[in-house]
Amino acid sequence: MISLIIGIMVSLVVTIVGTPLLIKLVHKLNYGQYIRQDGPKSHLVKRGTPTLGGVVINLAVVLGWCSSALYRFLTRGEVPSWSAVLVLFAMLSMGFLGFIDDFAKVRKKQSEGLTVKGKFIGQFILATIYAVLALILPTKSGFPSAQTGMSFIEKPFFSFEFAGRVVAIVLFVIWVNFLMTAWTNAINLTDGLDGLAAGSSMIAFIGYAIIAFWEFYHLKGSDHPGFTYAVSDPLDLTIIAACAAVACFGFLWYNSNPASIFMGDTGSLALGGLFAAMSIATHTEFLAIILGGLFVIETMSDIIQVGYFKMTHKRVFKMAPIHHHFELKGWPEVKVVVRFWMIEMLFVLIALVLFYGDWVARSGL
Repeated sequence: MISLIIGIMVSLVVTIVGTPLLIKLVHKLNYGQYIRQDGPKSHLVKRGTPTLGGVVINLAVVLGWCSSALYRFLTRGEVPSWSAVLVLFAMLSMGFLGFIDDFAKVRKKQSEGLTVKGKFIGQFILATIYAVLALILPTKSGFPSAQTGMSFIEKPFFSFEFAGRVVAIVLFVIWVNFLMTAWTNAINLTDGLDGLAAGSSMIAFIGYAIIAFWEFYHLKGSDHPGFTYAVSDPLDLTIIAACAAVACFGFLWYNSNPASIFMGDTGSLALGGLFAAMSIATHTEFLAIILGGLFVIETMSDIIQVGYFKMTHKRVFKMAPIHHHFELKGWPEVKVVVRFWMIEMLFVLIALVLFYGDWVARSGL
C-alpha cells in the first residue's frame, strides 16, 4: 500500500509542477495548437494554446511507477516486472508516435500532422512489437502477460489456439493491433473539448486501478477466499493505472476550460495505448468496452456520421464527434464536458458492478 501511495504522490507532484514549466517552454518555442478549420467557430479563439501537454502525463506515470518500484526494491528486494514494463512501453511508444504527429503540426503550422498512412504504419509496428514481447517475455508470477484469446473477464471465451500455436500468435498480433488502433483513436477523438479527454481518462483509469487491485488481492495462489485470477503482476498494473489517473487529475488543473495547455496526440495516443494494454494485461478486453464507454460513443458517432454521409450525403449529427453536436445545439462547452464525465462515470460503475458480479458468481457466494 505504501508503494501505491508513493507512486500516486510522485505522479501528482510531477504533473502539478511540470505542467506550468512545460507551458512556459512551449510558449517560448511558439509551439501552439492549430485548430481544425471545419470545427466549431467558437474554437478558433483557442488557436495558439500551448500543446504537447501529454509529455508531462507520460513523465508523471513513468516516474510515479519508477519511484514505487524503487521503494519496493530497496525495502523488499523486489525487481520490476516485465508486465509493467510492457504496459509502459505501450503507453510511451504510442505517446512518441503522437509526439511526432504534434511536432509535425506545429512545424507545418496546420492542424494536420502525420498522414493517416504514416500513423497507421507506426501503430502497426509498435503494437506488433508489444504483442510479440507480451507472449515471449517471462514474468515474476509465472502467469502470462497476455492470453492468446478474447476475454470478457479473466478466462478467454474465444481462444486463438484452435489451429495451433503459430496461427494463435498471428491472430493475437492482429487482435492487439485492432485494440491499440481502436483505443488510441477513440481517446484521440474524445480530445476535442477542454478537459474532456483528461477527465474521462482519469475516471476510466480509476476503474482499472480498482480492477487490478482486486485481481492482486485475489491472485491465484493466494489464501484469499473466492475466485482467483491468473494475472501477471497485478500490483504493478494497479500502481500504473492509479498513476495515470492522478496524472490526468493534475493535468486537468491546467487543461480545464479555458485550457492553458492541450495534451495533444502525445497525450491522447499514450492514454489510448495504456488503456488497450491494461485491458490485455488484466484480461478484460471486452469489459473495457463498457469501462471506456464514453470513448466508444465518441468513436461510433464519428463512424456513423462518415458512413451515413457517404451513403446519403446527409448528416446524422450537426458535427462529429458527438461532443461537437451538443456544442452546436447550444450547450456551453463546460456543460458538455461535465455531463460527458458523468456518462463515463456511469459506464465505469456499470463495469465495476459486472466485474464484481462475475467474481461473486465464480466464487459461488
